[in-house]
Amino acid sequence: MLQPPVIQVSDQLERRIRKPADALRCVIVCFAIFVLAVAAVAASATTEGVQTDIVGASRRLPHALLVVAPELASLGLLILPLALAVTQLVRRQVRRLIEAVATGVAAAAAAEIANALARPVAARLYYAIIMVRPGTSHVDALDPYLVGLIAFATMIGLTGRPGWRNALVLAVGVYAIVQLAASRTTHASVLTILITVLVGHAIGLAVRYAAGSASQRPSALDIAAALSTRRAGRAKHDRDLAVTAIRRVGQPRAEAPGSRYYAVATEDGNQVDVVVFDRDQQAAGTFYQLYRWVRVQGQVSSSAPLSLDRVVERRALLTYATEDAGVPTAHLRTLMRVGPEAAVLAYDHVDGTTLAQRNSECTDEDLGRVWDAVTRLHAHHVAHRGLTADRIVFSSAGRVMLLDPGGGDVAASDLQLRLDLAQLIAELALVVGPEKSAQLAVERVDGHELVAIVALLQPVALVRSTRHALRRRRDVLPAVRKVLLAAVPDAEVVPVQLERIRPRALVTLVASVAAAYLLAGELAKESFGHLLRAADWRWALAALGLSAATYVGASLSVSGFVSEKLGFVRTVLVQLASSFVTLVTPAAVGGVALNVRYLQRRKIPTPAAVASIGVSQVVALVLHVLLLAVFAAVTGAGDKSPIHPPTWSYFVVGGLVAVACAVLAFPAGRRLVRARLSPTFGQVLPRLVEIAQRPAKLAEGIGGALLLSISYIFCLGTCVAAFGGSVPIAKIGFVYLTGSALGSIIPTPGGLGAVEFALTAGLTAAGVPAGLAAAAVLLFRLLTFWLPVPVGWVALNYLERQHDL
Repeated sequence: MLQPPVIQVSDQLERRIRKPADALRCVIVCFAIFVLAVAAVAASATTEGVQTDIVGASRRLPHALLVVAPELASLGLLILPLALAVTQLVRRQVRRLIEAVATGVAAAAAAEIANALARPVAARLYYAIIMVRPGTSHVDALDPYLVGLIAFATMIGLTGRPGWRNALVLAVGVYAIVQLAASRTTHASVLTILITVLVGHAIGLAVRYAAGSASQRPSALDIAAALSTRRAGRAKHDRDLAVTAIRRVGQPRAEAPGSRYYAVATEDGNQVDVVVFDRDQQAAGTFYQLYRWVRVQGQVSSSAPLSLDRVVERRALLTYATEDAGVPTAHLRTLMRVGPEAAVLAYDHVDGTTLAQRNSECTDEDLGRVWDAVTRLHAHHVAHRGLTADRIVFSSAGRVMLLDPGGGDVAASDLQLRLDLAQLIAELALVVGPEKSAQLAVERVDGHELVAIVALLQPVALVRSTRHALRRRRDVLPAVRKVLLAAVPDAEVVPVQLERIRPRALVTLVASVAAAYLLAGELAKESFGHLLRAADWRWALAALGLSAATYVGASLSVSGFVSEKLGFVRTVLVQLASSFVTLVTPAAVGGVALNVRYLQRRKIPTPAAVASIGVSQVVALVLHVLLLAVFAAVTGAGDKSPIHPPTWSYFVVGGLVAVACAVLAFPAGRRLVRARLSPTFGQVLPRLVEIAQRPAKLAEGIGGALLLSISYIFCLGTCVAAFGGSVPIAKIGFVYLTGSALGSIIPTPGGLGAVEFALTAGLTAAGVPAGLAAAAVLLFRLLTFWLPVPVGWVALNYLERQHDL
């Protein structure tokens, strides 16, 4: 009887692995907790009604059952973890049991700490969760024992054990009904029980992911044995692969598919590359895929299935489609399951050099063959969607091979094919230079198609590794676009919106919601209707006039630092237009670009225009710091009731100082700061020296910047006075200058969210009642930020029609 050949094995099988599915479930559970907490705060009356119905129904149960049920529920919750512990000991999983017990104890302790901190730190949330009026009850928001039990069961893992899972659900359900039935004395609520269960589950998942789970992956020997096994129905002497050696290797390429990689030697002397897809890693990359799905349009993001079976089936399909198109790629020898936890794809090994290895040594003929291969692929409506330099291989036989087509698309649309070409052009530009890559594209693509591809040359449409490389070489894409557009000078490039939502829009939305929530909380402390009825709107009219004065000051600040004469009315209109532009750009960014454009249209050279606006910005910054120091000194020396900033402000200031010190402590940080500031001062100082020789111009510019800041300060003061508040102007100045500085740091349009929060907190610290401070800030922002927006839109359209912008 023939003995099976001995297989040489070199493997490093992990004993414990982190499952991305645990992290994904933890995030989903935490999001559910967040949603429940928000629902509790926003609709406490509704949830209280739901609880009343449940409690009323539970109290209609027989009295004997209500007497016995609490004892049974407590007994069940006590026996269940003990029984689970016994099963773990019987299965000799002592380590998992110890980890589960430790996690349960830690979760219970965390629940106790959360209960102790909930009432003093987040009183509004606390009372909303327990569904009682503030001050009427002081029960725990979380049940420590139940949190610990759920965390313990989660660490044990009840997947594939339906009996134990049903027992746990039954025990927790009975316990919940009992607690609700007794809620007249315990004040248990639907939300407290739901959040308790979710918190315990989240803690268990987080610890299980951090600590890892015992590996159930097949070993290299199991994989080799599966590859060598004869298929049913085939001749006895005909083996799929006669494996003689298998060796674990590293990831062959960036973003390569699979979780493990092996080099396999066969009996006939050939080499096979084996890619293993382990079931425990099937959720890997889900967060990135979700981010791309939210960020970009559907056809731009190359979606991948989450199921293990669907992943390997799709990769096999794309490989066969690529071969059918006549494009060389690694031949798929076999696809098979290795036990219940893994699937294996075995490819013929490819000998050759990648495009990345050849780098700039590629000849025009080599690059032409790359384009030929991609063109043949597209002729069969197959898109690769991953054309990076390490996936394009020049084989020893002189052929161009496209590896890893499994992330592509069959029956690809025109947009997907153009995205493929945009990726190829950008990748070749990184390897052989933008001019050479663009010229090759001009030769291979007709003019109409070329214009469509130019519109898609956006970083968001490219592969992740290409995007990262382009961040270090920001000049590549503009150079490519320049050459491509020069080839079709009469064509008009229509912008293509590839993004669903921009990060800046998301930040703006979050900041707006946060600002609305914080201001609503402050307004809830006092009657907003009473404040409006008691307001003196004559002060509001004065504030409106001061808001208008800010645009006069901004106009003088610009024209004062420009040697040429500017029309006063048009300059004021430009400042009004900037109020509209500021709505879609961070504070102090959109206005600068608009002013530079205005000066360029007035026949002022671009360097002089940039320098003039830079001088006005620097002077405004210096005046801002000087005024802040003056108001701080006056407030501290002449007022018996100084400002008492909230505790969190010290942490914010300390954090900013720490970040600044950390940046300046390292040479790289100092070089970065120097690189950012040197060009600015190099342009500003000569322009400032030139303006200083004309005292009238200098006085106009400095006076305009001063008028701008003083008008804002007095506008805020009059808004406070409109609601009956009385605060010294020095305090108002200090609060405004601090709040506006914070708004300039936060990258939201007009400092949205940050300015409202900072000004409200500052006025409250200055002694203004919280509700009055919030109302005054709302009026101030209405007059200085929101009301000028429609006027700014009209001014912007007028200036564009007059060719002043």
